[in-house]
Amino acid sequence: MAELAELLTRYAQNCARKIARLARDKRANVAMMFGLMLPVLVGGLGMGMESAYWYVDQRQMQNASDAAAIAASSDGTSNYATVASSVASSYGYVNGANGATVTSTNAAPCPAGGNTCYKVSITYKQQLYLLPIVGFTGDTTVGGKAAQTLKSASTATIGTTPRNYCLLALNTIGTALLGNGVPNANFAGCNTMSNASATCHGHSMGADYGDAHITDSGCGVIQESGIPIVPDPYAVLASNIPANTCGGSYPQEPNHHGDPALPASNSWSGAKALAGNVQVCGDLQLTGDVTINAPAGAVLVIENGQLDTNGHTIQTANGSAVTIVFSGTNAAGYTHAPTGGGTLDIQAPSSGVWSGVALYQDPAITNGVDISAAGNSPTWDITGLVYLPHSNVTFSGAVNKSSNGSSCFAMVVADITINGTGAIFTHGGCGAAGLNMPTGQVPGRGVLVL
Repeated sequence: MAELAELLTRYAQNCARKIARLARDKRANVAMMFGLMLPVLVGGLGMGMESAYWYVDQRQMQNASDAAAIAASSDGTSNYATVASSVASSYGYVNGANGATVTSTNAAPCPAGGNTCYKVSITYKQQLYLLPIVGFTGDTTVGGKAAQTLKSASTATIGTTPRNYCLLALNTIGTALLGNGVPNANFAGCNTMSNASATCHGHSMGADYGDAHITDSGCGVIQESGIPIVPDPYAVLASNIPANTCGGSYPQEPNHHGDPALPASNSWSGAKALAGNVQVCGDLQLTGDVTINAPAGAVLVIENGQLDTNGHTIQTANGSAVTIVFSGTNAAGYTHAPTGGGTLDIQAPSSGVWSGVALYQDPAITNGVDISAAGNSPTWDITGLVYLPHSNVTFSGAVNKSSNGSSCFAMVVADITINGTGAIFTHGGCGAAGLNMPTGQVPGRGVLVL
């Protein structure tokens, strides 16, 4: 364009000098003046028309490269180049045809750093029609005729979208989520995520999305592999566990004849009024049904002990809430989990530092954390999160909401095997329950960055 402007300027100056001489000559010179001016008029007309063509084509090319880059990054597979070429061709730019060239890469520099962006470049040879009259012949040819090269380029990156999970398996090796048969498993309305692989035999479990970092095989109505690992979102809550004041004394349930019975502080039945942080040192065993009255919410910390429901029900009263925390030392010989028959019928608090958390295993503990009959012994009627970050869980029961809470359940485990009738029926009400669900970022539509 600069060459064209300079050429027209020189031509106009030359014409102006000649016109000035003619202006001093009063003889009939209209035809001569028109003849001299005609190339200027044609050149000006040519520049206007060619500029309009260039602008339209340039805008069209930019739209094409934008769409192609977004499509390539949205695809995110080894097929991205084919996807980009297909989109560009829909705009009329077919690689190798009619003077068009389309190139793409998935290793372009990104504005935020790294070389993982997708870039699509398009070049097109625009034939010149009128500008050659004034001497502008462009920088190339098309079919032996003068042409100007037009270019466009666009860079995009893979976009992400959040996805909530009602089941998250944290282990990153092997198969962290396994469904064995599961003909009756029902995870409809939930999404599942394995930070390793997920494998379901015989049935998908009905989860809306079954995601896995390595490979998802058979889990979920929609199955997606290669999903980014979801970091543990709840480990930071361990800083809120009250200090252990048990002084090294942790009474355990008697296992042999002659073992001492649990003290009264470790044997519960009837109504229990709880407030703030309540600590039990050692095993806590129910000797009857228990109703927890905690209108302001409470945190029940069991240090180096299990919660043995012993065939009974532990329930939060209407308007009450509790978080049950299993903590203590990491020595062998302790069980840090709910056990026994009966029912866990509890509602998590909907506010505060433990908002939405019903059961919490201290992530510093790795011994005595496995659960072999989750949801079945005891039965789980829970509103809130069950956090078992180092637990190998066998899940066989059906989770329903607590009697007095909203419909919300999420579980975080190390790895999990789901058998037979494993099901989650409590979902959709986690906002009201105060739970921030486990959330990952899954690949979504590409986003332009340049």
